[in-house]
Amino acid sequence: MTHLRPFVLGIETSCDETAVAIVAADGHLFAHHVLSQIDEHAAFGGVVPEIAARSHITHLDKLIQSALDDAEMDVRDLDAIAATMGPGLIGGLMVGVITAKAIAKAANIPFIAVNHLEGHALTVRLSHNVPFPFLLLLVSGGHCQLLEVAGVGDYTRLGSTIDDAVGEAFDKTAKLLGLPYPGGPAVEQAALKGDALRFKLPRPLLQNDTCDFSFSGLKTAVRRVAEKCVAERGGLYRDDVNDICAAFQLAIGDCLVNRVGKAMKKFDNKHPDASSPTLVVAGGVAANIALKSRLNEVAHEGGYTMIAPALDLCTDNGAMIAWAGLERLRAGALDDSDMIPRPRWPLDETAKPLVGSGRKGSKV
Repeated sequence: MTHLRPFVLGIETSCDETAVAIVAADGHLFAHHVLSQIDEHAAFGGVVPEIAARSHITHLDKLIQSALDDAEMDVRDLDAIAATMGPGLIGGLMVGVITAKAIAKAANIPFIAVNHLEGHALTVRLSHNVPFPFLLLLVSGGHCQLLEVAGVGDYTRLGSTIDDAVGEAFDKTAKLLGLPYPGGPAVEQAALKGDALRFKLPRPLLQNDTCDFSFSGLKTAVRRVAEKCVAERGGLYRDDVNDICAAFQLAIGDCLVNRVGKAMKKFDNKHPDASSPTLVVAGGVAANIALKSRLNEVAHEGGYTMIAPALDLCTDNGAMIAWAGLERLRAGALDDSDMIPRPRWPLDETAKPLVGSGRKGSKV
């Protein structure tokens, strides 16, 4: 079967996954490899930047060769190389970008710099061919944003977290309660066995008119509840952990539903003629079945269709970077070889920073 060009190889090394994929313009995935570093970071309860960078160095070349072998291609068969330029851990970003630039130079093909968040934003066009515009809830370990996606490179931030991302809050809650890393799946499993109404936890910013999030206070409340259980019972027992997780997940769901509802109203006001608007949920937290179910309900109530890419396309991966690079190439991107990695890179660069900026630039 003949597939439509261009063919783009994508490299993702922004955090703790080393990922490579090759995608065609018709959405065909020739190759899709993701090497997780969970075991390497588990003992620390979170990602250690230096360990992540060293692992990328060790494995990236082999993954690229495996992807080319799977696709039965040589680098000369590619039309472009795309790599995550930011935001992310600077050491990992440098490994992916330098490798991609070297291959692009040797093969005399364009290098396309991709914003990691744009990769998540456009993945649903690879998996479901969703037309512009659409509303995006990006929820992952490092990011929590609501965005209007009007086109390639055309993003309006409607809301963002002023402190922690959702995934980060899950991981830190799990660590506090003695659950394994990564925390998201562990908290979700414990919550299935817990009583969500036993403990009362706050819903930060729920009365605020913006679409912004805050989870730092919720984490503090979880710690206080856990400390009270220890003081009253002499320890933190399994039923305590399950009930705290259930209450925590319910609070997170209430916050997400509330903010998404406000964002849908903003989107509707801007696009009153949209007959069947779409809410896209992307990022690793989209794997949480309970949260995804609640988001589907609020979308349906608002007249939206909710779509979440498959799990392997929601978590960090090379296919999303390859596809975003392909979309940028088709939109007129030529070559980004002069760009350097950016640990901070807002998708909507016109939006006012919620938590300030500094030498590294505005936070996302």
